[in-house]
Parts: sequence; structure tokens; C-alpha cells
Amino acid sequence: MGTGKLRVVEASCETDWAALMVAVRDSQDRAAFAALFQHFAPRVKGFLMKSGTDAAMAEDCAQDVMATLWNKAALYDPARASVATWVFTIARNRRIDLARKARRPEPDALDWGPDSQPDQADIYEAGQETARLVAALSALPEKQRTLIQRAFYGELSHSEIAAETGLPLGTIKSRIRLALDRLRQNMK
Repeated sequence: MGTGKLRVVEASCETDWAALMVAVRDSQDRAAFAALFQHFAPRVKGFLMKSGTDAAMAEDCAQDVMATLWNKAALYDPARASVATWVFTIARNRRIDLARKARRPEPDALDWGPDSQPDQADIYEAGQETARLVAALSALPEKQRTLIQRAFYGELSHSEIAAETGLPLGTIKSRIRLALDRLRQNMK
């Protein structure tokens, strides 16, 4: 019987979290956000630390996750996921982004001295290349062009694009891959 009560308490807690998240989403309720922050921020930090992130980075990432929760609250749909699932998905994606950034090599040392003037032929060639790229981009279907612009000009990860658009991650990746293939063909 004790187990049944535990399930009822867990279910009501989840309903409370969803109600709080909906309050944040619909009316930017600061008190609801404070309750969500107090509950989820330490759990996100613990989750990140258990996955190998150092304490300081986990703290920063948890703060970022909670800021995302506030800023992207309009994207939350209780029919698609529980609040915990949504929050920890954001945290996992942030952890992946941090790992990718950590693996990026440092840029080579820049030479100091006067800047050399670019060759006029190089400037002309760059202009031609830009014009070809603009034409190739405009030839893409709207759905593909929009995703390419978000990924490359907006510097958004595929997961962030999926969160913003509501499209499945696989659809995002497929459309971007098809768009890049078309761009390669048009740029030859």
C-alpha cells in the first residue's frame, strides 16, 4: 500500500511541475520559475557532474539550462514530455555542446605585423564565389534553406533547431544533408 501512495505522490508532483512550467510558459510567472529552478538546478548540476563535468562547469551549465528553460518556455508542450524529461534533454544537449567545444583545437598563432593587402584577383574571385553561393542558396527549397541559414548563419546546433522548430532531430539532419548535397552540386 505504501508503494501506491508513493506513485500517487510522484504523479501529483509531476502534475505540479507541469502546471508550474505552463505558468512560466503562458504568463512568465517568476514564482513558478523560482520553484522550478530550486528543484531542477541542483539535480541538473548533479547529473552533469555524474557524467564527468567538473563542478564549476556543471554549475555554469546548470545556470544556462535554467536560463534556457525560462527563455524557451514557449516551446514546452506537456503532451510531448514531462518537465523533467524536457529539462534533462536540454542539459544533455548542453553537455554535448560543451564536449564538442572542448575538443575543438585552438587556433594557430596569428602573425603580428602589417596586414598585407588582398590581391584584386582574390577579391574578384571571392565576390564571384559569394554570388554563386547566394544563387545556390536561393535555389534551395524554402524548408532546406531556412534550416541551412539557422545552422550556419545562426550558429545553432541541430538539437537547438529541433527545439525551436518542433521538428524531429532526424528530419532536421536529413534536410540539412540534402541541402548541402544540392549546394555542392550547384557550386561545381
